[in-house]
Amino acid sequence: MQTLAHISLVVRDYDEAIAFYVDILGFELVEDTYQPEQDKRWVIVRPNGGGASILLARAFSPHQEKYIGDQAGGRVFLFLRTDDFWRDFNDLTAKGVTFARPPKETEYGVVAVFKDLYGTLWDLVEFTDGRP
Repeated sequence: MQTLAHISLVVRDYDEAIAFYVDILGFELVEDTYQPEQDKRWVIVRPNGGGASILLARAFSPHQEKYIGDQAGGRVFLFLRTDDFWRDFNDLTAKGVTFARPPKETEYGVVAVFKDLYGTLWDLVEFTDGRP
């Protein structure tokens, strides 16, 4: 059996990324370990409901820096499933999260697109058609 363990997300700064994902999105900080041999940190966050976690990977070169906030070429990169769309939409809006596309009712549920602190696009989605 295989499962997706982590998704790497290139960030500008560990601490500002942790603050956004933990304090704004409500994710859990799973690990924050300094790795002196590489002068980097192993920072893992994940939604409080579980699922795959995100490795917050600080950019170390100009080449990597140009992908901060645009790792999917302007498309939605990550999908945050919720069991209560309006609760989470209202909470994120109150915390100042920018929504790039307003809520929309679809055949599969309710969805809106928001930006993380660097501009990476996310779907906030509540599936109502039984999808996992």
